[in-house]
Amino acid sequence: MEQSRSSFKGSLGFVLAAAGSAVGLGNIWRFPYLAAKDGGGLFLAIYLMLALTFGFAMLTSETAIGRKTKQSPLTAYGKVHKKWGWLGIIASFVPFIIMPYYCVIGGWVLKYFLAFVTGHGQDATNDEYFGSFITDKTQPNAMLIIFIVVCAIIIFIGVEKGIEKFSKIVMPLLLVLVIGIAIYSLTLSKTADDNTTRTGLQGLKILFIPDMKDVTLKQFGITIVDAMGQLFYSLSVAMGIMIAYGSYVRDEDNLVKSINQIEIFDTAVAFLAGIMIIPAVYVFMGKEGLSASGPSLMFVSLPKVFMQMGSIGNVVGALFFAMVLFAAITSAISILEAVVSSIIDKFKASRQVSTIIETVLALLIGIAVCRGFDGSSHFFIDVHLPNMADGATGQLLDVMDYMSNNILMPLVAIFTCILIGWVVKTNYVLDEITKNGERSNRRTLYKAMVKYVSPVLLFILLLMSLGVISFD
Repeated sequence: MEQSRSSFKGSLGFVLAAAGSAVGLGNIWRFPYLAAKDGGGLFLAIYLMLALTFGFAMLTSETAIGRKTKQSPLTAYGKVHKKWGWLGIIASFVPFIIMPYYCVIGGWVLKYFLAFVTGHGQDATNDEYFGSFITDKTQPNAMLIIFIVVCAIIIFIGVEKGIEKFSKIVMPLLLVLVIGIAIYSLTLSKTADDNTTRTGLQGLKILFIPDMKDVTLKQFGITIVDAMGQLFYSLSVAMGIMIAYGSYVRDEDNLVKSINQIEIFDTAVAFLAGIMIIPAVYVFMGKEGLSASGPSLMFVSLPKVFMQMGSIGNVVGALFFAMVLFAAITSAISILEAVVSSIIDKFKASRQVSTIIETVLALLIGIAVCRGFDGSSHFFIDVHLPNMADGATGQLLDVMDYMSNNILMPLVAIFTCILIGWVVKTNYVLDEITKNGERSNRRTLYKAMVKYVSPVLLFILLLMSLGVISFD
């Protein structure tokens, strides 16, 4: 173990940093859409069950690997077993791919925050606003540079004074904003064209009450796969982040307690994201408005919702995008740290040099991603990816997202389960998380999930991502 390795000062810093990583764009723009699409309460029940089983197993494995080896994802797997170093290369390649396009989206969030905070939210409701912005030759690059430089400065400063200190300040603010906007969303109401009144509480029913009328075995399977895919976004597993953060956890800290707290925090924010968005969209756009997801929900539908709130629309929009911006930054710094720590451990470079190298690389690739939306650019591509709607095509951002989230992350998770469950055995992890005498009430569950259940579910998810199997 490297005695000079940085560490979080306490378990609170680790929990907030890990929760900040987990609370990102996936929770805010993907979770509400999936909940509305997959039967509301049915999706929530399945998601919660998987979070306490599959999510718990992956989160525990990666955090324990990090603390036990005191290494980043690139080098940790080789420490677990000398013949498994190749898995570390794949695991560290995931955040390397994600970082550029995630920061591009972070730049989009910054653009919309500035629009609302300066009182120009009405402009963002124009149907051409988003498209004209992302195809502009300069604006997306400028927003990307600002966003990525902020993240780089935090990582440059270090683990304690950068990541931990920033998380302790921002995460409470983020939580206050999430709760405040969620409560406000529930108070909304509007009389529709048919003279019926839609309220936020009615929208809440869509989120929490199971809709079983159209549930078939096929739909149930889709819901399980959707919920499990969402857990990758929600818990930041299979992308090296939790290994990197786990390596900074002190040996005397209670890892079992910290993992439980991360699960609770992340699940609570995911549910609050649903409460923030679904009632508001339902009130102003009806059930059909809930069919939007991803950028369409965040940058097209929601601005229209905010500006239908009247004079307070700009304020609510500014607070919402401030919250999203905080979430995007906390996630982006965790992705950046996974790569930077890998460079540090593998090549013995300083934190400052490693940060500069990865920031420059991410910035260059990010600019290519920005240009990828311009039909006249050399970086413009127009491809059809598996599981995309008929006639839909993807750009460079979509290709990078598909490679990382649909292929590499399931592969990393599958092989992590095989390594821990069958090669070095589950006690490798269980002994680490209980080495200070902590008691784990889920030992049997952990073993079953890592050895049997998770690999099977992950393999099905991978085959679906590749388009090999389908519920159609």
